[in-house]
Amino acid sequence: MHSLVIVPARDDLPFPPTVEEFFPPALVDGTYPWLTKFTLLVWIAVGLLIVFFLVAYRNPKMVPSRGQWMAESIYGFSRENIAKEMIGHEGVKFAPYFTTLFCFILLTNLFSIIPGIQISPSAHIAIPVMLAVISYVMFNYVGIRRHGFGKYMKLSLVPPAPWFIQPILIPIEFFSTFIVRPVTLSVRLFANMFAGHMILLVFSLGGFALLGANSWFIKPISLLSWALAIALTFLEALVIVLQAYVFVVLTSSYVSGALAEEH
Repeated sequence: MHSLVIVPARDDLPFPPTVEEFFPPALVDGTYPWLTKFTLLVWIAVGLLIVFFLVAYRNPKMVPSRGQWMAESIYGFSRENIAKEMIGHEGVKFAPYFTTLFCFILLTNLFSIIPGIQISPSAHIAIPVMLAVISYVMFNYVGIRRHGFGKYMKLSLVPPAPWFIQPILIPIEFFSTFIVRPVTLSVRLFANMFAGHMILLVFSLGGFALLGANSWFIKPISLLSWALAIALTFLEALVIVLQAYVFVVLTSSYVSGALAEEH
């Protein structure tokens, strides 16, 4: 009678995966503990974006090259479909930031489905938190600069409601505007990329585990596991684009609210 015990096919492919995947060791032991795979990927993403836009605009033409067309399309999308759509004409001045934010999140997210990398820096909570903090500081700064600190706080915390329920509403508005916004902005991106990586890892490594099973009845199921991993990779690609878009849209909506004259 065949045993149904499943063992990994290779010692370097532990199954099931653990959260240790999201805490990679330092690339240079004992010298630079902060220099990890995530740090390197962030630098690579920044470098690629700088090179791409510099090359695309080094010799702009009336009839754009493919690279210039791609760069202009990305910027035009952020300007017309996000900045102006959410904020109005004044949103044009925020378009460069929204374009940079969208491209950075999109590229770092794409690392999670690139063979050989297969993990996104956004799957580590520190990266989404820092992006959320930057957006949080920006929308509060533009609101204070527009209205002044006192009026901005009044517009943010005092909704148009009877005075006797303001003691209840003001703490709720404070919690929603100044605490929930940055938390949800970062956690949404982190959770999606964390979950996506874990799911792909489970089905990919699960295929090797099934292939190494002692039972020949179990081994063919590894093909199904790998097929699901491929299918889920395409789904993850859609999630990657949507999460970059949602992060930027929410940031623009917060900027719009900060600039508004009414609650």
